[in-house]
Amino acid sequence: MKHLAFCFFLLIAHPLLSQKPVRQEPAFKVVPLGVLGGIDESNLSAYLVAAAGTNEYIGLDAGTIYAGIEKAIRNKVFNGAASDIIKKQISGYFISHAHLDHVAGLIMTSPNDSTKTIYALPSSMKLMQDHYFNGYTWANFGDAGKGYLIKQYHYQTLAAGEEIAVTQTGLKVTPYVLSHVHPFESTAFLVNNQGSYLLYLGDTGPDEVEQSNRLKQLWERVAPLIRAGTLRGIFIEVSYPNNQPHKKLFGHLTPAWLMKEMNVLAGLTGSKALKGLNVVITHGKPPMHKIAELQRELKANNPLGLNLIFPEQGKQIKL
Repeated sequence: MKHLAFCFFLLIAHPLLSQKPVRQEPAFKVVPLGVLGGIDESNLSAYLVAAAGTNEYIGLDAGTIYAGIEKAIRNKVFNGAASDIIKKQISGYFISHAHLDHVAGLIMTSPNDSTKTIYALPSSMKLMQDHYFNGYTWANFGDAGKGYLIKQYHYQTLAAGEEIAVTQTGLKVTPYVLSHVHPFESTAFLVNNQGSYLLYLGDTGPDEVEQSNRLKQLWERVAPLIRAGTLRGIFIEVSYPNNQPHKKLFGHLTPAWLMKEMNVLAGLTGSKALKGLNVVITHGKPPMHKIAELQRELKANNPLGLNLIFPEQGKQIKL
């Protein structure tokens, strides 16, 4: 009788046992407009993100805009003129911090842009208004600050940990404070598309070097999303190879420091939860042989089995 019952169980369970894991449909499409952390002004940190199936993008940083869109057009990611895409398909820009390699494209394209919103934490917003859009360094295209107000951009100051909805995109975004050469700040943005998430980090140093707990706090926030399988990917910088001296990290990560931080995250999620997690490596600093070196180091020391992705300018990523 027991034998017959067991056979009956196998007959019922067989289709389930042989079934492959269900593949998740993409929740986001990401267009890297710039992937480097310096030297090449035509390829600096900037990523457009949209909910899958839509063409309403938000910008996560804005180091390069026009040149990146031109490259994406050549790669058949976009159709039409770059100027039209800037005006019509980008709903706003989320600025992680005000270093030029993260905002230069926004400044330079502003005379040919349309009305939209710039989002930033208070420290970054103040720098944008005081030092860039101030009527002296550049015309003030904003609706606050110094000089004549052109009012093309609405400045929306964010509160850390508070989610906001981005009009027309279907996306919600929550900012978190990062340390970028303590006590200066950068920002991580957690993007929510109906319960699927993408995490983008601006420049950040490791907690140990920064004498901070900002990254640990961020890992605590996203660990439940990873365990639930709803975090589609982490965009995080690795600027230098491992031979960069600690005193010359300047608030950045190396492959070794990234993996130390990923181990902190694994301590919160369990190692198995990180296997296959999409980790997009951003902000490599030329020369290019140094970037190739850090990529080799990342691939050679990946015990958690992360799915490392090295983005290319103008080539779409689906997550």
